[in-house]
Amino acid sequence: MHLVIPFAAPLSEAGRQALRGMQWPRLRALLAGRTGTRDDGDEFSLSPPHERALARAWGWAGADGCLPFAARQVQLDGGDPGERAWGLLTPAHWHVGSEHLSLTDPAALQLDAAASRAALAAVGELFTSEGFEVHWSAPLRWAVAHASLAGLATASADRVIGRNVDRWLPAGPGARLIRRLQNEAQMLLYTHPLNDEREARGLPTINSFWLSGCGVAQACRGEVQLDERLRGPALAEDWPAWQQAWQQLDRELPALPLTRLTLCGERSSLSVEISPRSPWQRLSATWAGGDLVSLLESL
Repeated sequence: MHLVIPFAAPLSEAGRQALRGMQWPRLRALLAGRTGTRDDGDEFSLSPPHERALARAWGWAGADGCLPFAARQVQLDGGDPGERAWGLLTPAHWHVGSEHLSLTDPAALQLDAAASRAALAAVGELFTSEGFEVHWSAPLRWAVAHASLAGLATASADRVIGRNVDRWLPAGPGARLIRRLQNEAQMLLYTHPLNDEREARGLPTINSFWLSGCGVAQACRGEVQLDERLRGPALAEDWPAWQQAWQQLDRELPALPLTRLTLCGERSSLSVEISPRSPWQRLSATWAGGDLVSLLESL
C-alpha cells in the first residue's frame, strides 16, 4: 500500500502550536533509518501537495491546476469519460464577509440528494445551453464536460475553503465562459425557492459552485490510498480534533501493509519507501531526518 496523508502539517500559527504539542511514536519508528524524496512548493500552487502526490503515483502528466481528477471521478462513478475534457463542479456557499467572499466547506451545506439534484437542475440549463454535458454523481459532486475545460487551470477546493475566492478564481481567455456561467448561476440561485427553504431551516444557501480538476482522463498506473481524516479538522482549524485524528492514525500505522508513505503539508510533501528491515536494522535504526516536528513544519 502506498498511503498518502494530506494535511499532515498545518501552516497557520495555531496549527503549528498544535503540531509542536504532539508525539508520533509509531511514525517515528516507521521513518527511523529512512530518507525520502521531497516535492517542494508553496501554499499558492493551484494543486496542493496531496493532489500532486496522487498524480505522480498514478503516472499522470499535467501542469499546476491541470490534473484531471474530474475525469477520474466520472470513471469511479461508473461513467465513461472518453476523450472529453471534464471538470468537477462542487455546489458551494460563498460567505459574504466585510472585505471579501470566502468559500465555506461544502460539507457544511448538509446537502441531500434531492436538494442537490434540484440545485443542479436549476443551474444545469445554463451549462447545457453552452454545449456542456452535465452529470450528477453525488450531493456534493457534479461533473461537466466541454472542450473549453481542456488545459484550464483551476484551484483545488482544498486550497480555497476558508479563504478569499478572488485569488483562486480561474483566469485567462479560457476562463471567461466559466466566470460568466458562475455569475449567472449566482443570480439564479439567489432567488431560487430551494434557498428560501434552506434559510428557513437555518442551513447555508447554495449560492455558487467551485470548478476544479479539469482535463482529459489519463490512465492510472499505480495503486495508492488517500487517508483524508485530517482534512476536515485542518480546514475547520479545529486543532484538538486534528490532534486526535493524527494520534489515531499514528496508532494504526504499524498494522498497515505499507510500501510507501507520503506525508503532505500545505506547501510540500515527503515520500518515503517502506522496505522490509532485518532485526539488526530495526534495532540500530535512528531516523535520518532529525527532529520529526521540524520535518513536518517544513511541509
